[in-house]
Amino acid sequence: MGVNETTAPAPLEIDVWSDVACPWCYIGKRRLEAGVRETGADVVVRFHSYELQPDAAPAPGTREIDALAARMGGHERTQQMFEHVTGIAAGEGLEYRFDDVIAANTFDAHRLIQHAKAHGLEAEAVERIFAAHFTEGVDVGDRDALAALAGEIGLDVDEARRVLDAGDLAEAVRADEQAAAQLGVTGVPFFVIDGRYGVSGAQPAALFAQGIRQALADREGAAAG
Repeated sequence: MGVNETTAPAPLEIDVWSDVACPWCYIGKRRLEAGVRETGADVVVRFHSYELQPDAAPAPGTREIDALAARMGGHERTQQMFEHVTGIAAGEGLEYRFDDVIAANTFDAHRLIQHAKAHGLEAEAVERIFAAHFTEGVDVGDRDALAALAGEIGLDVDEARRVLDAGDLAEAVRADEQAAAQLGVTGVPFFVIDGRYGVSGAQPAALFAQGIRQALADREGAAAG
């Protein structure tokens, strides 16, 4: 390397714990993306598994509104909550169709995302599963449906189905969840910017931009020191 050459700084790393059945997680993803665009920063986003309801075992085809109403004391209250979240999602360019959302255990979906990560398609898998769940009424707890989604993002369908049927990558999901527990994460979405700044919840894009700028400033300060 010549005396005038410099090494490009490493991208800023942002770790995200989320669940694909969490409406606020999809909103938080969009707001993070907006915050990144605002700063123009070079970032690498890494998604980590988190299950809001690891013991969920809904009957196939059970609508989320029915499953949640049974826990929350009726459809009216549940519908009001969904309408509120739908409006916020729309502000981020997302179309939530809660009447069609199918309640699902998300463990297999997280395993598929881990599989996609090994093929460099992690972000694509997360986005595709979010859209399938909240907009398209796909049962993301169904392995056939997950394998089909894998094919849509460029993964081999047969290999994805083999991974799902064999129980592969369960340890990777559990490792992510254990890491969340060690950080004290009790809800998602949860973001860690550059390994030092934690952001809990689907915060406004401006807050993500602020955190990114602060992390970059800290890096510059450390380099100058």
